[in-house]
Amino acid sequence: MTEFTLQMHFDEPEVARFIFGQRDEHLRLIERSLDISIGARDGDLSIQGAKRDVTTAELALLQLYALGKKGFVLSPADVVRAVEIMAKDPNAKLTNIFLDTIFVTAKNKVISPKGVNQKVYIEAIRKNDVVFGVGPAGTGKTFLAMAMALSALMDKQVKRIILTRPAVEAGERLGFLPGDLQEKIDPYLRPLWDAINDMLDAERAQALLAKGAVEVAPLAFMRGRTLNDAFIVLDEAQNATSEQMKMFLTRIGFGSKAVITGDVTQIDLPRHQRSGLVEALTILKGIPGIHATHFEAGDVVRHPIVQRIVSAYERAADEDAG
Repeated sequence: MTEFTLQMHFDEPEVARFIFGQRDEHLRLIERSLDISIGARDGDLSIQGAKRDVTTAELALLQLYALGKKGFVLSPADVVRAVEIMAKDPNAKLTNIFLDTIFVTAKNKVISPKGVNQKVYIEAIRKNDVVFGVGPAGTGKTFLAMAMALSALMDKQVKRIILTRPAVEAGERLGFLPGDLQEKIDPYLRPLWDAINDMLDAERAQALLAKGAVEVAPLAFMRGRTLNDAFIVLDEAQNATSEQMKMFLTRIGFGSKAVITGDVTQIDLPRHQRSGLVEALTILKGIPGIHATHFEAGDVVRHPIVQRIVSAYERAADEDAG
């Protein structure tokens, strides 16, 4: 393979050093991500490798530099994501993605999109009444939906947040589980509580719960209600039956917004039962005010090993299908 060499110069060395990382750790991450070599001296870089990879590194570094000039605090994970984004879409604008603040947590952590698809998802939630976020674990579907919900509540766009999910995989058979009702449903709702506690301090979360501004309940509890002025998140929707999904969607009232998240490759319903999520994606396609964002393995924003695991399982599924 023909080696290609590119020289880069940055006018503001202090910003450049911040982008390069302590002891050039960010440059080392870019090298490993693209199988290239980068030499750094003050504000100058020399990049060597296959032309396509060198060009991707150049695009990523230029956009990271632009973010640095705007004061963006760059993490190693951001560097890896930037390279992935530019490799996938050379026309992507990292400033539009990384500087889109959705919510600031109690620990002053800024929640923002980490990729093109996450940005599409966030914009869809802003513009539509019903949004489906479909894809593998680790793509930020539920976490971002809950951040948007908290942002809407704090900005008084809605009066309450309702978080729900099917409590038991097939038909919510709570009676077969040990303990009282609360003890039965808590394990199934715990991931939603964990996400809330990641964003709010415990005292604030409990206060919102006590006054009914945040409600966490099994999907079965939505029956017979009309939910006005609410931001509703239905998680693990692939395990909702057709009847449950229709029931949920028809609960949406005036001034409300609903986000439905799920992974259609992780359906736990009995084989004879059709997933309400799969059915809804087909029936509701093309209806104004309803949008579906489909995430892929490349959108996984957890540890890089998670992305490789998801990709491996997807390849295995494709081979079995073939």
